[in-house]
Amino acid sequence: MNVPELRSRLSQAGQAHLLQFWPELEEAQQMELYAELEAMNFEELHVFFQKATAESSQAQRDGMDARMEPVPREVLGSATRDQDQLQAWENEGLFQISQNKVAVLLLAGGQGTRLGVAYPKGMYDVGLPSHKTLFQIQAERILKLQQLAEKYHGNKCVIPWYIMTSGRTMESTEEFFAKHKYFGLRKENVIFFQQGMLPAMTFDGKIILEEKHKVSMAPDGNGGLYRALAAQNIVQDMERRGVGCVHVYCVDNILVRVADPRFIGFCVRKGADCGAKVVEKTNPTEPVGVVCRVDGVYQVVEYSEIALATAQRRGPDGRLQFSAGNIANHFFTVPFLRDVVKVHEPRLLHHVAQKKISCVSPQGQRVKPDKPNGIKMEKFVFDIFQFAKKFVVYEVLREDEFSPLKNADSQNGKDNPTTARHALMSLHHCWVLNAGGHFIDENGSRLPAIPRSAANGKSEGITAGVNYNLKDANDVPIQCEISPLISYAGEGIESYVAGKEFHAPLIIDENGVHELVKNGL
Repeated sequence: MNVPELRSRLSQAGQAHLLQFWPELEEAQQMELYAELEAMNFEELHVFFQKATAESSQAQRDGMDARMEPVPREVLGSATRDQDQLQAWENEGLFQISQNKVAVLLLAGGQGTRLGVAYPKGMYDVGLPSHKTLFQIQAERILKLQQLAEKYHGNKCVIPWYIMTSGRTMESTEEFFAKHKYFGLRKENVIFFQQGMLPAMTFDGKIILEEKHKVSMAPDGNGGLYRALAAQNIVQDMERRGVGCVHVYCVDNILVRVADPRFIGFCVRKGADCGAKVVEKTNPTEPVGVVCRVDGVYQVVEYSEIALATAQRRGPDGRLQFSAGNIANHFFTVPFLRDVVKVHEPRLLHHVAQKKISCVSPQGQRVKPDKPNGIKMEKFVFDIFQFAKKFVVYEVLREDEFSPLKNADSQNGKDNPTTARHALMSLHHCWVLNAGGHFIDENGSRLPAIPRSAANGKSEGITAGVNYNLKDANDVPIQCEISPLISYAGEGIESYVAGKEFHAPLIIDENGVHELVKNGL
């Protein structure tokens, strides 16, 4: 260890305080801290900090509202407004999958801290009857989609699964997949890679010590994806496999349609190099980012940056003008990703998030602040929309495709294990009704079913039509779970349920149909 040289580097960078407790440290702690600091590029960090904080204050000064335009109809595809085209998009997507042209990329760097667990979110069990984790549900959707593409097009195919972890989740995620034999996928088609980490800093640019021998580090945001793709040659791996496009999504959405054929097909038919799947905002003040144009360039504007009057604006059809709620669900072509990695990534600026960061005081005391005391710098996955030559937006129904898992059940009643579990079971309940099945109460009386939306007609594709969704009139979530290995999105379950009556809870899996009773199967 060349400690004098490190002291000199730190002093020049204005970070000499990081060795303040050096004499007190045990040898192993000294080695750990030395290795951590030796690996840091302090000049680069200084540039990141200066640019990020300048951009943050600029964003606060600039009037965003006057520069915003809604997504124009010509680049928008809709699961509800374009029903005459859904089958063609689905067919195109399945064809692309059958030709080994589609990969999926999972953003799984986050721990379940807000869920009250210390392991990666993807390992969480929300309490379904099957007790499947998010990782298993997504893996089984990939397996089913490979089978469907083979069924329709006659050749075996692979959807490679790239999984971006962070320093905190890499080892446990890999161990979990190995323990569960990759949930039936082939090991060589599940590719793990790691996003970068950045130190937390005070408001004046000083790196924060979490402990006397440890810097406070955090993942560099889901937009750290692009730097990680470059550092670990992931785009080259995609090209070697012949992949043409990639579906990118976040781990915490229990309803995510992994490699959704309709979304893939829509983007391909439109000739897009970049696409975003969105849900319509429920109300003007819903705290989600909005996909729109700013100064003619597509981006996501955070809800906190939009004035209430702008958020409330409605078009002639009564819909919110800025209604395209971002759900971190994207399509990119591989050539576009290659350009981003090679040309555009260095131009991406970090966003500043003010945080309460546990730290060590100059006196060596552990401090848990009760208000923000520093910043974490991160990039967002949607920061690259601006570089797209042809950008499109695909709008889907929230109840079909979006129920994020963010909080523990004890918190505010939103986006928690209960809401995620209910969302999945409600959707599967609709699938049973659409396929001609019925639920009965303890007296044997049928629960009346009502349409979930007013339109009539039924889609014939692999995805049960949103225009024909039914739900039971009492609107209490009925326990019903259909394995992804049986149905990707509501298709193919008629043989199990048509003309039949069921007591809840109901499970349909590869072993058949199970009606559960209170004391077990």
